[in-house]
Amino acid sequence: MISHDLVRSKLYEEFIKPTNQVKNYIGIEIEIPIINLNREAVDFNVVHKVTSEFQKQYCDFKEDGIDYDGNVFSLKNPETDDIVCYDCSYNNIEFAMGKEKELFSINERFCDYYSFVKESFEEYDHILTGMGINPYRKYNINKPIPSERYLMLYHHLKSFKNYNNIPMYFHKYPEYGMFSSASQVQLDVQKDNLIKTINIFSKIEPIKALLFSNSVLIEEHNHLTCFRDALWEYSTHGVNPHNIGAYDVDFKDINDLQSYLESLNIYCVMRDGAYINFPSMNLLDYFASDYVSGEIYCRGEYRKIDIRPCINDIKYLRPFKFINLTFRGTVEFRSICTQPIKDSMCVAAFHLGLKDNLDELSYIIDNDDVIYHNGYTASELRKLLIHDEVPSFIDKNDLCRLSKDIVDLAADGLKNRAIGEEIFLKPLYERIKKHTNPGKDILQSLQNDMSIEKIIKEYGKIY
Repeated sequence: MISHDLVRSKLYEEFIKPTNQVKNYIGIEIEIPIINLNREAVDFNVVHKVTSEFQKQYCDFKEDGIDYDGNVFSLKNPETDDIVCYDCSYNNIEFAMGKEKELFSINERFCDYYSFVKESFEEYDHILTGMGINPYRKYNINKPIPSERYLMLYHHLKSFKNYNNIPMYFHKYPEYGMFSSASQVQLDVQKDNLIKTINIFSKIEPIKALLFSNSVLIEEHNHLTCFRDALWEYSTHGVNPHNIGAYDVDFKDINDLQSYLESLNIYCVMRDGAYINFPSMNLLDYFASDYVSGEIYCRGEYRKIDIRPCINDIKYLRPFKFINLTFRGTVEFRSICTQPIKDSMCVAAFHLGLKDNLDELSYIIDNDDVIYHNGYTASELRKLLIHDEVPSFIDKNDLCRLSKDIVDLAADGLKNRAIGEEIFLKPLYERIKKHTNPGKDILQSLQNDMSIEKIIKEYGKIY
């Protein structure tokens, strides 16, 4: 048994202490669906060929992950820390860009990598597109990359049938990590601003849904513009609702935040280089246990194993909040879908521009009555605003005004940096003007009988 005080101290060391560093970097991860234009499963042999071609073209990238079959699933440039890899399965490619102090250099390298990979795939009748849910998911082979982490993750998601005594609905897509894609941003945040950053950014999740939604589950839930939210919430990641979604509490101080961290669930650890799954359980309950029974993958099958908790297991605490505090001293914003490729930098630009204008952003929220102060939490408002129609109690023109005020504030923050990064917000102004977002555009285009192939190609254009 490990004491509560030791757990609390370790949480502080891992999550809070890194924010004492004075840094100001930006990190961006963009996940992108791969599509076989022949309406067949993505050909993994093609994927491996393109990976090899990329490594030959960009010789500074070194092998960073090799699966159990000997295939490379991750390449890393040690000089820039850029990573090109496959996320969950070989149906998704991810561009994880190394940290920088401004967006233009990140965008230049991303466009370079993306253009090469896209053109390489097109030689084999495959294509990349900027959509949050793979529109050809039904054709694909939904198998995880045969590696420790991804086999563990899929095993965890498939275990929903084992949770019989909790009042929770589970969806039918445990493989959703293989067909859903996000655009994530990490920003350095100092300790003095940490609580304010989480509190205030949490309140604009409804506006982010309105501006960025781009996850349409075609043919099934065709009135939702961001089905990704439900995929996380109604999976085994959501057994404890504190592990996913928004924070619906205002933190008073660091102690409050630490208490929230203690309320999270843990579901895996590693021993001797191998992952061990166990039923999702509260972190404090885990450390209060003498032994925990789990499963370990060994030679193609899972076997039972008992483990003794140790305090360093905290590093395997993996919540999937809309806003995550990481071990790097960064805040990770992860509620936004992959965007149409030409608009990829608008996600980072939005968050970066608002980061140093928190008081002004708080003033906008505190004095708004268009959506706020109407009896709804931020989480409830987000659920309302991921539909293709705005609720009747909200005036659409006033909602656009509110959205523009927030984007204007982001633009002001970027102008103060005097680099010109505010140019990346242009797509958001166009969406506000047209009362739309990429998810709504997909639904409208399909209603207008535009072919899904044309949408795929349009959302995959880089310029």
